Amino acid sequence: MSARIEDYALIGDSRTVALVGRNGSIDWFCAPRIDSGACFAALLGDEDHGRWLIAPVEEPTSVTRRYEPDTLVLETLFETPSGTVALNDFMVPGSPDPTIHRIVECRSGSVELDMELLVRFDYGSITPWVTSTGDGQLLVAGPEGLRFHSSVPLEAERMRTTARFTITEGNRRTFSLTAFDSAGDEPHPLDSFAAREATRRWWHEWVGRCTYQGGWRDEVVRSLITLKALTYEPTGAVCAAATTSLPEELGGIRNWDYRYSWLRDATMTLQAFLLGGYLEEAANWSLWLRRAVAGDPADFQIMYGVDGTRRLTELTLDWLPGYEGSAPVRIGNAASDQFQLDVFGEILDAVLTAARNGLQPVADARDGILIKMLDRLERVWREPDEGIWEVRGPRRHFTHSKVMAWVAFDRAVRLAKEGLLIRDDSEHWAELRDEVHAEVCEKGWNPEVGAFTQYYGSDRLDASVLMMCQVGFLPADDARMVSTVEAIQRDLVVDGFVKRYQTDSGSSDGLSGDEGAFLLTTFWLADALTFLGRTDEAEETFDRLRGLANDVGLLSEEYEPHAGRLLGNFPQAFSHLGLIHTAANLSLKEASPCAIRASAAASPTGR
Repeated sequence: MSARIEDYALIGDSRTVALVGRNGSIDWFCAPRIDSGACFAALLGDEDHGRWLIAPVEEPTSVTRRYEPDTLVLETLFETPSGTVALNDFMVPGSPDPTIHRIVECRSGSVELDMELLVRFDYGSITPWVTSTGDGQLLVAGPEGLRFHSSVPLEAERMRTTARFTITEGNRRTFSLTAFDSAGDEPHPLDSFAAREATRRWWHEWVGRCTYQGGWRDEVVRSLITLKALTYEPTGAVCAAATTSLPEELGGIRNWDYRYSWLRDATMTLQAFLLGGYLEEAANWSLWLRRAVAGDPADFQIMYGVDGTRRLTELTLDWLPGYEGSAPVRIGNAASDQFQLDVFGEILDAVLTAARNGLQPVADARDGILIKMLDRLERVWREPDEGIWEVRGPRRHFTHSKVMAWVAFDRAVRLAKEGLLIRDDSEHWAELRDEVHAEVCEKGWNPEVGAFTQYYGSDRLDASVLMMCQVGFLPADDARMVSTVEAIQRDLVVDGFVKRYQTDSGSSDGLSGDEGAFLLTTFWLADALTFLGRTDEAEETFDRLRGLANDVGLLSEEYEPHAGRLLGNFPQAFSHLGLIHTAANLSLKEASPCAIRASAAASPTGR
């Protein structure tokens, strides 16, 4: 049986990440990058697909976990009948080679532990050649290499490395695993205690830069740390999640690779960093965004690799059975080839947000990229698309997509008025903006349902229309918005959480099965209630969402209310972005309803 998704914790170095289970097993690790092949893939299979376990031989009587305050240094405390032992897991940001460090410290008594290392490169498919080094091992297969250091004697059996050792009160043992290019020189093992101090200092300095002073600061800081861990430092790209193919339905086929950067996340990510006072991260993200969309706007994609790679060919890994039998396991993402109209609005909104916060790399938009983008949008905004949820069914005229086309033209008008575009066609863009607005109000509204619906002519609800207020398309107190919020509360809420859209008979997204409630859309509902002045309901919804975070404060993509389990890729940037934004919105007691997102980000203090 796989561990529950909520039983995992994240460690990382802003280049790649690993997931550590409550049982002391690292079941997911991709190196050297977050989107590289995994050498531990037990998360999507079993131990034979690669893992690294350190755990007491005796069954623990208690297991508790925490991150050391304001860091990504994980402590797992095992209490056993014979004693108590702490396991520290971490990676050092800025290290030239990705390295996982594990420190075992006995707090009381005497504890016998097992260590088991199974490296299987290429998502569990390749067994490496292992060479003893005296203080550990070299594990090599093709271009991939790992340098394993151990402070205890090792044994080899059944194509795995093991050790059994006893540790007494006050004693410590260290282990490290470093990824390197097998064609180069093998790295020397680093002192794990010095590495832990360096990691602590790095995170304390980073968190020390946080200027957010709104409510729920601890949760906001933990979410910001998670976003930083999901950032690929060399380019500034932020990944949607740390994993691939964690299911949206247990045993189902809705399993996708989220280790890439979506343009759709642009404004929310930018605002989150600005709300935290992280101008450097915001600027780096803006630079990545600008590089990603450079070229012909007809060719830009909805997502890219962390280094800007465009080709994200989707493949199925048949040798992996999937998390709790949820197959297929996929790498790559075919949605990268989809046409999604909303990304035009996200890019223009991000540019305006950046400009108003003095981020010069994006504020200087006089190179014509945005003009070409707007010219392209003028030609295509009337066409159907695959929409925000990347449906694998037919293209439709999705209401949210058209709203975001309105956002693009609206932000272009604002940018032109502030002298930030190489060409001022503000009157023409204003006409297009008004045309889109009128069409959405006519065709996206269904008077029989009493709500804006998923696509033109549909009677199906979709939580993405909650964004109409946030982006300034309609004021929060507009009767149609009030009615839409009430319809969503009535028909899309399950046990207090919001599903993305209706998937009952007559509605098709091109996939079989169902999915859990979506955390981000539930945050959007909390925001909508805040803008409506229904703050008690908003806070109740927000508290319910915060209660889903696991014991170390991490959220996945979705939640299954009936099973009481997290679902989807983990941890999910969208969910943590939602937490940051909703906390800030609830903290803005004096804010007028429905402040436009680009304007709301202008105050990086959260007030």
